[in-house]
Amino acid sequence: MAKPDRTATMSRLHSAARLARTALAARLLAHGFYAGQDQIMLALEEEDGQTPGKLAGRLGVRPPTITKTINRLQAQGFLEKRASDADARQAHIYLTELGRGTIRDIEKSVRKTEKQALKGLDKKEQKALFKMLARIEANLSGEQPIVVEEAAEEEVAEASA
Repeated sequence: MAKPDRTATMSRLHSAARLARTALAARLLAHGFYAGQDQIMLALEEEDGQTPGKLAGRLGVRPPTITKTINRLQAQGFLEKRASDADARQAHIYLTELGRGTIRDIEKSVRKTEKQALKGLDKKEQKALFKMLARIEANLSGEQPIVVEEAAEEEVAEASA
């Protein structure tokens, strides 16, 4: 009898995440975005005027990485930097009108990718997957999972739409 592969689950998880990122990146590229830029745009849509440091912390990336991405998005006309009223050494990042206009395209790309990924899974399976992924994230981050029934149901409903 063959010994079970103890790395199979992590290998599948890694592969699924990589394929999801690749599929999303292809959709985003059609709207002029590169991988990772969408996360900054969505974070600013949720809370405009964040500092680069706050964005980096929120997205789990290093400040130099966020600075390069912000500079690219600014050069594309999606973002603008403004000096802080309280501390001129500190910059705050804001969406431009062009940037605000692209948020729906980003969200649509995410929804289409999620729909593609979840194809063939019924609502119960999607909800179970959502909960399992939340548990995996909590395990790896050392935090307690926050899985609210309504949040899981909203995610499943959006993916099914």
